[in-house]
Amino acid sequence: MALELLQGSPGISADRLADKLGVSDRAARRYVGILREAGIPIESTRGPYGGYRLGRGLRLPPLMFSAAEALGLVMAVLDGHHDVSDPTDPVGSAIGKIMRALPEPVAAQAEAVRRTTAPAPDRGAARPDPRTTTALVQACSNHRRVRLDYRSEAGSEWVTDVDPWAVVVRHGRWYLLCQTHRSETTATRAYRIDRVRTVEMLDDTFIPPTDLDPVAMLEDHLAVGWEYDVEVVIDAPIDTVVRCLPRALGRLEPLDDGRSRLTGSTGNPVWYAERLVMIPAPYRIVKCPALQDAARTLGRRLLGAGENPRP
Repeated sequence: MALELLQGSPGISADRLADKLGVSDRAARRYVGILREAGIPIESTRGPYGGYRLGRGLRLPPLMFSAAEALGLVMAVLDGHHDVSDPTDPVGSAIGKIMRALPEPVAAQAEAVRRTTAPAPDRGAARPDPRTTTALVQACSNHRRVRLDYRSEAGSEWVTDVDPWAVVVRHGRWYLLCQTHRSETTATRAYRIDRVRTVEMLDDTFIPPTDLDPVAMLEDHLAVGWEYDVEVVIDAPIDTVVRCLPRALGRLEPLDDGRSRLTGSTGNPVWYAERLVMIPAPYRIVKCPALQDAARTLGRRLLGAGENPRP
């Protein structure tokens, strides 16, 4: 705790350190002495504005992160859309600790990058609360059932008990893959974590599926249950097609004569038609008139783009 306070509050005075630790000034100074004996460089400045701070060394001293800071760093690495310059943000606070512990030449370069870099925002990304995510990750790890207060994109709200199987990141969005328990029935669901309002840990435990592949199951789940059912026959073997299409489009299966079939569903035929363009072979949409219309419109636009410009 003393080391964490020294890392998080450089220049902290002895009396303030003692107050934070709930001990006497003498005991606080003794804790500082113990840390110094352990090889942790701690500098001190005398006077009314003096205090303690971690010194810089050739080796990175031990760092103490809170649960929110630790998960915040992982989330920042996975989606890259956190404000690392904000000291009140868990990621900014954790990065600040690392920066203060680095040797001076390295820290100066890293600080220059942090100060001058302005990442472009991803409008499709959704940042969940690190504390909410922490609770769900712990529930997955401990196999504990949770009660979610959830709000859908349409604004509907409900409370449900779920067995949290895994937390999955997909295209800047965080999902909870789980099994719901409502009215004596169960179902596999994928909930957006940024739409989870509260998490309550329950006493019940569960056993997750032994063959669980969270990423594959999430992709399969996101490919079904939409408004428009889709079937596409592709004049290419499945090994060629699978490398070009996201799994979220649906399920691929081989047909005779080296052909493949894609079955799935979508709520946005225009978006789906644009994804199909990535197939490097002829294909036919045999099911879904809305998707056929979207493909014809997209085809006319692509043909127009290839024409010579008017003089």
